[in-house]
Amino acid sequence: MSQSPRRSPDNNDNSSEAQRALERERELPLTGWQQEVDLGLDRGLEAAESIRDRTISTFSRGELPHYAGINTFLKAPYLEDVKEVGNYDVAIIGVPHDSGTTYRPGTRFGPQGIRKISALYTPYNFEFGVDLREQITLCDVGDIFTIPGNNEKSFDQISKGIAHVFSSGAFPIILGGDHSIGFPTVRGICRHLGDKKVGIIHFDRHADTQETDLDERMHTCPWFHATNMANAQAKNLVQMGIGGWQVPRPGVKVCRERATNILTVTDITEMGLDAAADFAIEKATDGTDCVWISFDIDCIDAGFVPGTGWPEPGGLLPREVLYLLKKIVQNTTVCGIEVVEVSPPYDVSDMTALMATRVICDTMAHLVLSGQLPRQEKPAYIHEEAQVVDEPWN
Repeated sequence: MSQSPRRSPDNNDNSSEAQRALERERELPLTGWQQEVDLGLDRGLEAAESIRDRTISTFSRGELPHYAGINTFLKAPYLEDVKEVGNYDVAIIGVPHDSGTTYRPGTRFGPQGIRKISALYTPYNFEFGVDLREQITLCDVGDIFTIPGNNEKSFDQISKGIAHVFSSGAFPIILGGDHSIGFPTVRGICRHLGDKKVGIIHFDRHADTQETDLDERMHTCPWFHATNMANAQAKNLVQMGIGGWQVPRPGVKVCRERATNILTVTDITEMGLDAAADFAIEKATDGTDCVWISFDIDCIDAGFVPGTGWPEPGGLLPREVLYLLKKIVQNTTVCGIEVVEVSPPYDVSDMTALMATRVICDTMAHLVLSGQLPRQEKPAYIHEEAQVVDEPWN
């Protein structure tokens, strides 16, 4: 990092981050934890007589033990009736689709892999002073029913599902899936934007802007089609970390013609993380009402995230990415995020899926710290009535 992180407005004293974190924890309630304990005892039976800690139930029904339980994200409640999703602040949505992959398949197992390793996490972050269990309501709605071998039918399913969650007022967090889902997720958002505009901040090593690949709309193509929609203009597409030996020239031509905004890893490190984040914020928010974050895990150097379809050395470092994410989320109106291209068959010790989990949890924390969550009312950019936003694909 070429610049030191800026302190937030409440950090004007000379205390260390750790000292401030100790004091923030004192202010956090334990209401959500107590509700979870009570629910576990009610539905999972009180523990055997030999157990001295009487908050433990016979059947695991909460955070602990980390190795037990059903793998929803962070062990959040599974919402079987998706029509009730508007009752929650945040909804986790799995999109197990990899039919848009052009080389190494396996990202259809991304949602499973991310959910599994997320059990390792608690809802509390020490440095941020955030406890998600205490400050927001989170549910996992399960997975979109994608159609193997058929991108377009899967895209239709994805757009319908995302549009439903988005229009409900719940904040959508998508577990991919290959990056071809970037188009149908944004299309689902745009269906309920009315005349509002959305900027896209895209973390990746690859441009993903060509019209077709192998004669279809694949994971190299989402932003060509997303920026064809009036609600998502190319001038508000910011791509961070692009570079290496896997950026097809047809996509580069589209970036040049449409004047999208690209920062390479070298650009980011030379200008500094603060300046890079400021650039992304300026371009993505120019004339827009909200920002969508599309986070391809391969924007991070392949040594840290081996479990992905197109690993490319020379990417961003985890600390750099997490700092960029912090500044962007806390200083923009974020309408949702997708984390894509986690491929568990190629992962090592769940490293890649764990990084995806960290990106998601950090995003939720920064939404809390910036006052975007919990939502007191449905954001003004969400329109109830759906609209057609793109041309039929032949």
